[in-house]
Amino acid sequence: MKHIDLTLPELPYAVEEAMNRLRVNIKFSGVNTKKIVVASTFPNEGKSTVAFNLWRMMAESGFRSVFVDADMRKTVLKERHNVSGFNENPGLDYYLSGLAEYEDIIYETNVENGYMIPVTTILENPSHLLEDKRFSRLLDRLAEEYRYVIIDTPPLNNVSDGSLIASRCDGALLVVRCGETSRRQIRDSLQQLERVGCPLIGTVLNRAEMRGSAYYKYYSRYGEYYYSYK
Repeated sequence: MKHIDLTLPELPYAVEEAMNRLRVNIKFSGVNTKKIVVASTFPNEGKSTVAFNLWRMMAESGFRSVFVDADMRKTVLKERHNVSGFNENPGLDYYLSGLAEYEDIIYETNVENGYMIPVTTILENPSHLLEDKRFSRLLDRLAEEYRYVIIDTPPLNNVSDGSLIASRCDGALLVVRCGETSRRQIRDSLQQLERVGCPLIGTVLNRAEMRGSAYYKYYSRYGEYYYSYK
C-alpha cells in the first residue's frame, strides 16, 4: 500500500477536547453509522478542518478509519497539511473516471489506523462521476473494510455534489460558521439533507465568540457541549 505523510498540527487544548467529545458522540450514533459526510452551507465554515480532525481522532482511538477527500472542485488537503507521497499517483478522481482500481487509490498515512483517498486532479464538473454507481460501490466497500468512512464534500449551497454524496451516506455533520450563515440558509441545508435521505447526526457551531473568548459548540441528539479558550 502506498504511503502519504501528513503535517499534523497540535490543536489548542479546548479545541482538542471539543473534537474529542464530538468523536465520543459519533460512537453513540450506532454501529450502522459508518459513512459520515461532513458538510457546510458555504465555503470557509470549517468543514474540512472538522472532517480531518474527526478522522484523525477516530483513527488514533483505535478505529480503523479512512478519510475520503470528495471535494474534487477545490480540495484543501494538500496545501493545508503539506501532503506528500502521492504526487502523480491516482486518487478518487482517477478511480471514478475508470483510470484506477480500488487498491490503487487507498493510501496509508502517518496516523495510526488512518487511511486516505485523496484528490489528485481538480475537476470542474465531477457531478456526473459522483452520480455513477462506481462511487456508491466504493463507499459500500470502504464501509465493509473500515469502521469509519469520513467524507469531506463541497458546500451544499454551491453545487449539487454535496447532496449527491450525502445521499450515499449513513449520516451527516453540518458545520456552521457563527455570524456568517443565516438560520434560513442553515434550514435550507438541513432540508437538502432530508430530501436525499441522509440523517443529521449533529451540528458543529464554529468560530463563535463569547465574552472575548472563542468557543466551539456541538449540538446532537445527545446534548449540547461548550468549550472556551483564549
